[in-house]
Amino acid sequence: MKAIRVHQFGDPDVLKLEDVPDPVPAANQVLVNAHAIGVNPVETYVRAGKYGPRQFPYIPGSDIGGTIQAVGPGVTQFKPGDRVYTASTLTGAYAQLALADASKVFPLPPNVSFQQGAAIGVPAATAYKALFFRGQIKPAETIFIHGASGGVGIACVQLARAHGCTVIGTAGSDAGRQLVRKEGAHHILDHTAPNYLEELMTLTDSRGADAIFEMLANVNLDKDLTVLAKFGRVVVVGNRGRIEIDPRQAMARDADIRGMTLMLATDADLLVIHRALGAALEAGILRPVIDAEMPLANAAQAHREILEGNSHGKIVLIP
Repeated sequence: MKAIRVHQFGDPDVLKLEDVPDPVPAANQVLVNAHAIGVNPVETYVRAGKYGPRQFPYIPGSDIGGTIQAVGPGVTQFKPGDRVYTASTLTGAYAQLALADASKVFPLPPNVSFQQGAAIGVPAATAYKALFFRGQIKPAETIFIHGASGGVGIACVQLARAHGCTVIGTAGSDAGRQLVRKEGAHHILDHTAPNYLEELMTLTDSRGADAIFEMLANVNLDKDLTVLAKFGRVVVVGNRGRIEIDPRQAMARDADIRGMTLMLATDADLLVIHRALGAALEAGILRPVIDAEMPLANAAQAHREILEGNSHGKIVLIP
């Protein structure tokens, strides 16, 4: 099979298309035929060596929309040909075929494309955990999604809107803001404008947001605390560096700053998350947005697009 492999940390050019043997499923494993592969920001950090040591060579990625190619002993919930998406893989997702633990694979509803299936595992699950596990959002609350035009942000908009929240989202381009509006945000702000946080306070009658979901905390966290309602919480979903904050802003509001990572979700957490996501997909509440499709060989280009922040929605690779 064809696969992208990494032999050393470095820039996107270390992503190499190679021929590797087809994997074979062992007990309680399935072999997934990848029709589409999701590209996530975390994979750019791992490739660059920011997430610690890794055994080389490795195949990046975790998110696939595809079909079951074969099942190992003990697997009864799937059969060859079933449409599925993966929450993680054992051998890496940037490949024509991938092994996965059967418990980390979920049915892909017929109304959802393979490309959309590749946009669920990390982005939608991250959005769900951020909103409902860490943010503990409630109907009628005002939710501020700071950076809403990416894969996680769009899922946050769709799920929070369906939950009965008032949703305010930001994006840095006209195309991004149009997308955020189309996907259900009640109010859209331009986070490149000098007065956009003043607009947020006007929209909330100077009360602020009950919960803020922050996609770039190293730029925005200090500002977030100034537009948070009393007893509010900021959930840090994304971050690329350090920042200085004024803790008095949190003290004055009895506010919480809550970090989160999908990697700490337990098997029980993932079962809850993906049961909920499956229902949202079937009902049309969750509608992953695909920004671009690229050949598997163009993985390096996909990583560059992610880092440059040019995508609105999800970039997927097609094997």
